[in-house]
Formats: sequence, structure tokens, C-alpha cells
Amino acid sequence: MRKFTIPTWFSISWLGLMFFFTIFGWLLPFKSWTTVFEDDLGVAPFSAGHLFGTDTNGYDLLASVVSGTRMSIFIAITAVGLGGLIGSVLGITAAFLRGKVDTVMVTLFNVGLSVPNLVLALALVSVLATNLDINQAVPTWRRVMVLIIALTIVIIPILGRIARGATLSWSNREFVTAARSMGMRDRNIIIRHIVPNVLPALIAVGFLAIGVVIIAEAALSILGVGIPDGASWGGMIARGRNDLEYAPHVLYVPLVFLALTVISTNHLGDVIRSGLDRRESKV
Repeated sequence: MRKFTIPTWFSISWLGLMFFFTIFGWLLPFKSWTTVFEDDLGVAPFSAGHLFGTDTNGYDLLASVVSGTRMSIFIAITAVGLGGLIGSVLGITAAFLRGKVDTVMVTLFNVGLSVPNLVLALALVSVLATNLDINQAVPTWRRVMVLIIALTIVIIPILGRIARGATLSWSNREFVTAARSMGMRDRNIIIRHIVPNVLPALIAVGFLAIGVVIIAEAALSILGVGIPDGASWGGMIARGRNDLEYAPHVLYVPLVFLALTVISTNHLGDVIRSGLDRRESKV
């Protein structure tokens, strides 16, 4: 940790603040983000009682961005966690068993990666998060669940390929050969020797994937199929895009939070990846 640079410490501190908002944001002394301040419509940042100002509808941007942090981070971590779990199981199994299983899995991963992430997520959300009755609104919880499922499907081939490649690298090491020659079962070899060495690589890529998911969620919200009513960073951007001319801070506040979070996750992913490269060069 003594070798961490200033950007690394900033990334850790920023992500720590975002996780604090995610877990304890509801305890902060703010009014609900849905509270409308009718006397303070579109006020500028650092106004009395409104640190980040309000939008033209009267919503406090500080309360909105804290609530949006909770939703955006929850969606990103859940989608990457589920996608990483499923993808790593498939990738490790394919690389360890080889043969037809590996061929089928690689084909499925390649098919999934051949479709642009945003297009695939947009198609899934558009189909699954709609009602036959256009006059009936889709519940927010259903949009959240469908969005998580869609983004999980997008992440599975990405992390699956990483897990497969790392497993192929570690499965040929001497300690794995020695364990197999001693009669250790394949399941025990995977649990004791493969998974502990593949997991760090997945964590490094997982940080990058979190940034990808956050951007994808924001893009889907801007396109009108994400989280509605400003309940996430993407929803705030979608709700404030028409206020750019009259109240640009309405758009800039969630954009800054989103950008700094994605930059921080990408930076930490690179730091972890560099550490893994130095570690593997010594093995």
C-alpha cells in the first residue's frame, strides 16, 4: 500500500465514498429525493439548503445523486457478481475438461461477444420490461430485475473468456500436474489450485466490468428503457438532458459522479492487473 500513487488513493477514497452512499445513504439527514421544493426550481449549486442545487422540477440534486448512487452501484455489483460467478464456472469447467465441452463454451462465448453489449442489453430490456398494455406503466422493481438480468447476460461471456484463459495458463503448472499425479480429484484440484489463482484475474477484470455496466445502465436510461424517474445516475441524466440550456448543472452533477466512478474502477482494475503481472512473472 505504501507504493500506491495519488491517483490510486483517490480512486480508493472515491469508491469508498460511493459504497458509503450505497450502504448508509438512507441514514444521511436528507429529505427524500422525490421531495419537490416548489420555491427552489432550478437553483444553482451552493445555494442555501441545496449544495448541488435543484433541477427545474424542484428535486434536490444532492439527495438525488446519493439515491442514484445506491441504485447504480447495486445494479453494477449485482450484474457483475452474477455474471462473474456464472462465467467463471463455465470458463473454468471448459478449460479444465477441454474437448467438446471447451469447443461448445468457446463458441457460445464468441457468439455473445460478437453482439455489441449495448445492443444486446437494449434488446433484452425492450422485450422483457414492457407491458402489452401501453397505458400501464412497468413497475420499477421489474425494470431493475430485467436490467440486472440483461447486463448479467452481457457480462457472462466477457468474464467467462477471462476465466477460461487464466485456467488454461494455470492448469499446465507443475503443482497442478503434481496434484493430479498424486491422485487428487479434478474437483479438488479446481477448488484448491485453480480457483485461488484465477480469482485475482477475475477481480481485476471485474472492476473494469463494473464501469462498463454503469455506463450501459446510464445509456439504457437515456434511451428510455432503463431506470425511470431519475432513480439512478442514468435516470438523472435522462431527466435533466432537456435542462442543459437553462440549468446545465442538472446534467453535470450525475455526469461527474458517473465519470469519476468509472475512472476509479478502471484505474483500480489496471493497478490490480499490474500487480498480477508482477506476481505471475515470479511464479
